[in-house]
Amino acid sequence: MASSGSGTGTAAGTGSPCGACKFLRRKCASDCIFAPYFCSEQGPARFAAIHKVFGASNVSKLLLHIPAHDRCEAVVTIAYEAQARIRDPVYGCVAHIFALQQQVACLQAQLMQVKAQLAQNAMNSHNIESQWQGSLSGVPSIPTYPSYMNPISPQSSLESLEHNRADSLIMQEIHSREEFSSQGYPKKRPYNSDLSELQALALRMMRN
Repeated sequence: MASSGSGTGTAAGTGSPCGACKFLRRKCASDCIFAPYFCSEQGPARFAAIHKVFGASNVSKLLLHIPAHDRCEAVVTIAYEAQARIRDPVYGCVAHIFALQQQVACLQAQLMQVKAQLAQNAMNSHNIESQWQGSLSGVPSIPTYPSYMNPISPQSSLESLEHNRADSLIMQEIHSREEFSSQGYPKKRPYNSDLSELQALALRMMRN
């Protein structure tokens, strides 16, 4: 609007009427109330809607009752309302305001729905995590043994079995010899020879 005012002042200085006076086809005075806000080129089209809706005399009286530093915003508001009244003679700019309010309400409803969905997703994720941790805690752990409990290897168990077998055979041999001597058969050989034979038998069985 400042550029329009400067252009209008130049036009008024050269004798060209402002946009409002040009539309009204009258001579533009030096103290014209419309000259700072309606330029000579685009002013007639803007002022046509204002004059059709409000009337030139009503607008001039309104601007005279408004402080000079607020007249620019007042002219913009009057021009917007005039264009809205031409598009919608019943509601004017109220229809546009109502449409914007409905759009804001719709966007707010969508925002609330998205927030509720995010909260539900967060709750479901927390429940799934809790169930997963619970299932992991229910799995039995593998038992651990102290360091002093050495596991038995197959080789050691085999050697133990062979030693037990040798001891059993030795006991059977001693028992049979005692029965043989107690039944009155030939005399028993000396103890040293029997012991050497038993040792030889035990060594032979361990080697096998």
